[in-house]
Amino acid sequence: VDKDVPDGMVHHWVAVVFVPGVTLSQVLPVVKDYDRRAELYKPEVIASRLLSHQGNNYKIFLRLYQKKFTTVVFNSDYDVQWGEVTPQEYYSNSISTRISQVKDSDHPDGPEYPVGEGNGYLWRLITYWRFAEKDNGVYIQCEALSLTRDIPTGLGWLLKPLVTRIPRESLNRALGRTRDVVLEKANAVGN
Repeated sequence: VDKDVPDGMVHHWVAVVFVPGVTLSQVLPVVKDYDRRAELYKPEVIASRLLSHQGNNYKIFLRLYQKKFTTVVFNSDYDVQWGEVTPQEYYSNSISTRISQVKDSDHPDGPEYPVGEGNGYLWRLITYWRFAEKDNGVYIQCEALSLTRDIPTGLGWLLKPLVTRIPRESLNRALGRTRDVVLEKANAVGN
């Protein structure tokens, strides 16, 4: 679902994936491995690191890469809070605290635009993850809300389908990749 707001667009997507034959104890370490997000979620994540960790609260850095009709790189910081609902149900809420577009996508370590400037392909990002162990596996749900700049008048017919498809495709790839990595690790232990 996409919603227009003054000078921006809110993208709201929810997706679920089932990982058969695994437990939460196999899924959660993969999802909480913030230092390896770049390995697990490439090409969308090209750098990642845990900045701090205290109890159920994490601060992380992600360098995000998007290529559709143009290539953009973002440096982004997030506050992530984990919680247990029951021993079979966990959640994670991730809220961006800073998203800054890199000026030259060919030099991702280079200078950034000030926060809120640049092309506006991503201004804010919030993700709500839910994990439930049942039916001999784990259900993983991710709900993503992102804020982007509005499309200039007259170009909506061309750009809107591309801009609105990026968040949905990224969410589906992230869930699919999470499932694949958990299954790879589970199979490696089982062999």
